[in-house]
Amino acid sequence: MMRWLAWAAVFAVLTGCTGVAVDPIPTGTGQDRAPALSRAELSQLRQLPNPKVVALEPSATGNRPEYEVLGKTYSVMESAQGYQAEGVASWYGAKFHGRRTSSGEVYDMYRLTAAHRSLPIPVFARVTNLRNGRSTIVKINDRGPFHAERLIDLSFAAAVKLDFHQAGTAPVRIEVLERSLEEPHQEPEQPYYLHAGQFSSEDQAQSALSRLASLGNSSVQIIALERGGFALRIGPIASKPGLNRLQALLIALDIGLPTLVPGG
Repeated sequence: MMRWLAWAAVFAVLTGCTGVAVDPIPTGTGQDRAPALSRAELSQLRQLPNPKVVALEPSATGNRPEYEVLGKTYSVMESAQGYQAEGVASWYGAKFHGRRTSSGEVYDMYRLTAAHRSLPIPVFARVTNLRNGRSTIVKINDRGPFHAERLIDLSFAAAVKLDFHQAGTAPVRIEVLERSLEEPHQEPEQPYYLHAGQFSSEDQAQSALSRLASLGNSSVQIIALERGGFALRIGPIASKPGLNRLQALLIALDIGLPTLVPGG
């Protein structure tokens, strides 16, 4: 089992009996750091499934209309409905791992979560890296970042999924995803598609397509990317187990990290 999974299990036991440091708003000083992970462990983080978007009650903490950090007052929005914004994302990691978030949940840098200064918490949002088009869904359950030039602080795992954990920051788009408390939870009945690879020429994409087709994956197409270059579009894929097997195959063939595209 990967080291971070083992640590997560130990951490769950420890917090159940001894408690953790309470720091609802991460205002500590000193440099944060990334965990020491192998390539295999980073690959596992890149494949974390998105959390399901479910109806959430506002947390008992972290939702005061106004709060103050380092002498500056911040306001919390009354509603997250329709919120979309673009700005700079950063990430926080080992320095805050195991501390309480503003919502009262324990921060786990290996989960897909985030901090935002003004959105009511908790809330789900899709975050897209505008440099590479990669996206992930996160649960916003914390306050921050308290730097005027940054819009959102992502967990280390989310930064890995968006591929900016080494750069430290990235331009992103945030879109809040909401489900009404009265709305019954239903899984969307739509096929799965995968987009994989980023090829500079159509010949390179054709070579990758041929490798997949030789293994019995015939439903593969070459698509042109808006940002330039080409990629493979695989699907529709009817079952989740089939999707998981295909994702593993694409990674094993070094075709590139596959991106899930529901409905095509």
